[in-house]
Amino acid sequence: MNEYVGTQGLILNEPLLWERGRKGRTGFSLPTRDVDPVALDAAIAGEGPDFPDLSEVEIVRHYTRLSQWNYGVDSGMYPLGSCTMKYNPKTNERQASLPGFAGSHPLVPSELCQGALQLIYELEHDLAHISGLEAASVQPAAGAQGEMTGMLIFAAYHRHRGQTRSKILIPDTAHGTNPASAALCGFKSVPLETGPEGVLTPEAVAAVMDEDTAGLMVTNPNTLGLFETHIRQIADIVHTKGGLIYGDGANLNAVMGIVDFSRAGIDVLHINLHKTFSTPHGGGGPGAGPVCVSRELAPFLPTPRVVKDARGYRLTEEFPLSIGKLNAFYGNFGILVRAYSFIRSLGNQLKDASQHAVLNANYIKEKLKDRYHLPFDKPCMHECVFTDRHLEPYKVTTLDLAKRLIDYGFHPPTIYFPLVVPGAIMIEPTESESRENIDQFITTMRAIAEEARTSPELLTSAPRKTKVRRLDETAAARKPCLRG
Repeated sequence: MNEYVGTQGLILNEPLLWERGRKGRTGFSLPTRDVDPVALDAAIAGEGPDFPDLSEVEIVRHYTRLSQWNYGVDSGMYPLGSCTMKYNPKTNERQASLPGFAGSHPLVPSELCQGALQLIYELEHDLAHISGLEAASVQPAAGAQGEMTGMLIFAAYHRHRGQTRSKILIPDTAHGTNPASAALCGFKSVPLETGPEGVLTPEAVAAVMDEDTAGLMVTNPNTLGLFETHIRQIADIVHTKGGLIYGDGANLNAVMGIVDFSRAGIDVLHINLHKTFSTPHGGGGPGAGPVCVSRELAPFLPTPRVVKDARGYRLTEEFPLSIGKLNAFYGNFGILVRAYSFIRSLGNQLKDASQHAVLNANYIKEKLKDRYHLPFDKPCMHECVFTDRHLEPYKVTTLDLAKRLIDYGFHPPTIYFPLVVPGAIMIEPTESESRENIDQFITTMRAIAEEARTSPELLTSAPRKTKVRRLDETAAARKPCLRG
């Protein structure tokens, strides 16, 4: 490469605020007090909080420097496969911050929040339409809670039919939360091995599907970045035995507006809004994992539900088969506004986003498969999976590759996942990246492959240019430091 994405410059150390502060400094002025001061009861108040005394410039510089240590999708390419770190258009943030939305209290009566209720109502209908299913609920607060909601609906459906089923089939390419969600709802997970082509085979499902099995949880496209080509036949096998098909929609970004999940045989589908509909991702903040269902399962959706009648929009509990309430209020509303804005901004171009995501991933796959081992050399969806097999002769691993990418100014892709591929390198460019950015990433990956052959020490000692060098990950796992 003639030019690195990353370079060395002013990366400043930053002490804790308590180390920086000095008594008497202040960054603001309190308004003139219009009441007499009253001392707090020391027995109740104690010594009071230990706040550092800081000037305005110290506060601004502190948080600015911390932000410069961080790397996010606003900084550059974030090719985390299966996590879909796609760029969030700033217009979504603007709509979510509108006073009528941001300032609305969740306990106001329906007649005073018609706009918010209308947004929820229309978003649920939009998501159901996009997925090809009948109805939806945006109440689940995260993808994992969406999974749990799906499993609760499975249980309620079978219970309503007078059946008790105890097992759920889960492929080895599923997301890690799938078996946990099933277990939380009282089901035992039955693992299914992926076939030689990287997808489930009908034969594997038929061999274990019985009348004690509530259904199958399948991620499509799966975590190998491949479309489950036998999904319709598999769904027929499960349905014949009275089971249901749960679709993990974490990878919906590859098929949004393209695949009709109802025709594919899916009964319940959860959607990660942060992976497909451009809402904030990570950081432990609020999320949303809406659930879309077939007509037969619509009565089991969580309540309250937003309905529309002659009086306008209102929340109602009038669904006797419902699994009940999932949250204290109705989901994380600010996240829903962002997703609604994204859908309304793109309209029919939602399909284009998926097509570009698939194109970008296949472009990377074709440009790198002569340098990195490709376990499944076939068209992929939104992500492609390589391994470190071609690096092994030089005693270089996937982890070394990831660390070296940091020196070149790229955030590493997902590594060592999915678990069914040893030394996995999972790359997902999303639809947001230009060809120039992707070409630069490809050039970097090819340069690192050459370094592994000629100068492997550059990889095994990487990263070299970061503020913090490679950590002892074994010690961190066995002796974690949990202090704040």
